[in-house]
Amino acid sequence: MPSLYEHAGGEEALHRVEEAFYRKALDDPILKPLFPARRPHHVDHLTWFTAESFGGPDRFSRELGFRYLIEVHRGLAITEEQRRRFAELYMETFDESAPPDDEEFRQAVREHVEFGTRVAVQNSHAATEEELHPLREVPRWTWAGDDRQ
Repeated sequence: MPSLYEHAGGEEALHRVEEAFYRKALDDPILKPLFPARRPHHVDHLTWFTAESFGGPDRFSRELGFRYLIEVHRGLAITEEQRRRFAELYMETFDESAPPDDEEFRQAVREHVEFGTRVAVQNSHAATEEELHPLREVPRWTWAGDDRQ
């Protein structure tokens, strides 16, 4: 069975999803406080993270490291409304970007986004290292979910 990365169409296909999502997030009134201005490398970083999570190249870990992800979320104080809207908008964009029309694949992507947004919320409110989510590496997502489970 192919990895989620291969099934999605690889880096180019994931980049299209991340670019479309980012454009929407920048204009969304609920997410606007989290994305006040376009950052030049944000789409690339999102793509690298998703690609690695889905079984593709480990570029995110090699070039940025997971600590980078923790630090960009710290202090954002992401609300539950923003978390839900992020997941909703991501899945909407994912569906519009024409990835494989496959409910099993879509479910794996949804679980990945739900997990990731919950980690981001926790880290965005953490005042100390102990309050951070225990995840310290890019999760490797499979058809059955996070492979560390």
